Amino acid sequence: MTTRTPDGVAAVPVLALGETLLVSLQGELHDSLAEQLQHDIARRIAHSEATGVIIDISGVEIVDSFLGRVLAEIAASAGLLAARTVLAGMRPAVAITLVELGLTLPGLATALDVERALELLAQTSAPSASDGRERGT
Repeated sequence: MTTRTPDGVAAVPVLALGETLLVSLQGELHDSLAEQLQHDIARRIAHSEATGVIIDISGVEIVDSFLGRVLAEIAASAGLLAARTVLAGMRPAVAITLVELGLTLPGLATALDVERALELLAQTSAPSASDGRERGT
């Protein structure tokens, strides 16, 4: 699902659920839209109290090498901004394709569905001030 920004540009909605951002990808994600999503998520993390990002790909039939790289880059950017990323709803065919392409998606935890992704993020304790990873405001 995509929406349009006030200036008419297509965008993937990024929903806030407390301290978690939820992105649901549906169908094919064109390259420019995938790059825009990467920037939107980083901006939302930086300007919010988000400590987790869930990317639901249950509506995605195919993940090519470009989208795989963008997902890994989203996780890396989120990690640098003190947020953890979970990829939810991966279809078996997508998992097989990723393995065949040799994509390991470093920095991305996976969950079978959004509910389990939320549970996984809830299990992750917030970094304490003593470990030097406290979020800045």
